[in-house]
Amino acid sequence: MLRKSRSARATLTDVAALAEVSAVTASRALRNPDVVSPRLRARVEAAVRELAYVPNQLASALASSRTGCVGVIVPSLTNGVFDDYLRALYDAFVPAGFQILVLNSNYLPGREEKAISTMLGQFPEAVVVAGIEQTRPARRLLRQAGVPIVQTMDITDAPIDINIGFSHTDAGYAAARHLFELGHRKVGHLMAPRDSRARKRAEGYTQAAKEFGAEPIVAALDEPSSVAIGGRLLAEMMEREPETTAIFCGNDNLALGALFECQRRGVAIPGDMSIMGFNDLEFSAYAYPSLSTVATPRYEMARRAAEIILEIVRGSGKRPRKRQIDLGFRVVIRESTGKPRASA
Repeated sequence: MLRKSRSARATLTDVAALAEVSAVTASRALRNPDVVSPRLRARVEAAVRELAYVPNQLASALASSRTGCVGVIVPSLTNGVFDDYLRALYDAFVPAGFQILVLNSNYLPGREEKAISTMLGQFPEAVVVAGIEQTRPARRLLRQAGVPIVQTMDITDAPIDINIGFSHTDAGYAAARHLFELGHRKVGHLMAPRDSRARKRAEGYTQAAKEFGAEPIVAALDEPSSVAIGGRLLAEMMEREPETTAIFCGNDNLALGALFECQRRGVAIPGDMSIMGFNDLEFSAYAYPSLSTVATPRYEMARRAAEIILEIVRGSGKRPRKRQIDLGFRVVIRESTGKPRASA
């Protein structure tokens, strides 16, 4: 009799043989341990440990249409914006017995489309995706997936299934308006990367500039945002538009970089330059001076998405009557914004 290679993956038949039970009984002990005796369950569990057995989840999915997996697609795994977002999903799904499979689209529509295709090949019981600007093929894949789909981080009047987020255009407008209302007229905007949500924040900024009769001043890069890029963009803006007295940054990383660059140049904050961030990441309150910003409900939108999915998958099976949930945003005023010196 040939012995199985040490590198070969153990099968359920191997587990059953070692536990001295039938394959059906071993399967029952693993799937529904409460229906077998404690003594038999202990034998099966001991065999699983001895053989390092890993169940074939895809086979189980085909047999039961349940994988215990929720797919999540985000545009970045390094952007701090998604820390609270992912934490909320883990906080909700893991205690409920679900595992989370996270894929990264790198802010690229084509890569997001591929990620969605790959994700659906794992038979998730639901998919949570950050953003609403999927390609046409990606939207079709999600519509035909047959599982709950929750688009988050933005608001759309045409959700694929369920949509939870807030208006980035309105939030950008509110942030810029705060600076104009303080009396600034040379208000710049820093953005990176130029993804769909960043563009909407820029649209809000432009609306506010036009409302106050000001010319938009924009410095942008198609690169992942970082503190270093925030400094680079501010340096570029100050060289190009030296009379700028306030900037609205598309996120807090850029704002922190701009703050550091001002400090390197001896530019007083907020006396010579007011700085407004976006997202209210944890460091914003502890920067010196502390950053004014826009607080976005990242944890809450992910938590709500998880609650709705759990209700559909494990509860009523029905979608909520309200398919679009706008959680809004909040402008947070701290030390980095103030009136320009001329009107102080």
